[in-house]
Amino acid sequence: MTCLLKRFCTGSLFLLLFLFPRITAAAEYTFVTRWEIAAPLSEVWRIIYDAECWPEWWKGVEVRKVQEGDHTGAGAVLAFAWKAALPYKLHFHMTTDRIVVHDRIEGHADGDLEGTGRWSFQAVNDTVAIVVYHWQVQTTKRWMNRLAFILKPVFRANHNVVMRRGERGLIRALAIS
Repeated sequence: MTCLLKRFCTGSLFLLLFLFPRITAAAEYTFVTRWEIAAPLSEVWRIIYDAECWPEWWKGVEVRKVQEGDHTGAGAVLAFAWKAALPYKLHFHMTTDRIVVHDRIEGHADGDLEGTGRWSFQAVNDTVAIVVYHWQVQTTKRWMNRLAFILKPVFRANHNVVMRRGERGLIRALAIS
């Protein structure tokens, strides 16, 4: 590449990333995580439903209750901070929208991530449960949106690290309970 062309490309990238922030839209992500857990559905449900206790078994998560929900937990607001392999944390509030006992937990996120999440639960038999987490979000941090064109695969890998930690932690928590 000629020196002039190199300067043009470098300069254009600089202008694109840093001088024109309005042209960078929020990056959207859809994740589907499936865990097959060797435990009764009722036990798996009990541990995942109690999100305030996640830091005891899920590495990289911090949580505190911001607002109480109704008798089922719907309407509750929890403040989360998540850290995985990369050197940053994501902070967001998760509001529980709907709970169907032993079937699903649905909510929406506001903060560094905005979107919806849904835990789905299914018993395979008396000793095995399937847990699926659907997470459809967009990032709101300017640097993440600006660099999504190159870092999206890295952000996906980081999400997968978080979820693997959750699965391993859940299995350990079930062994103790």
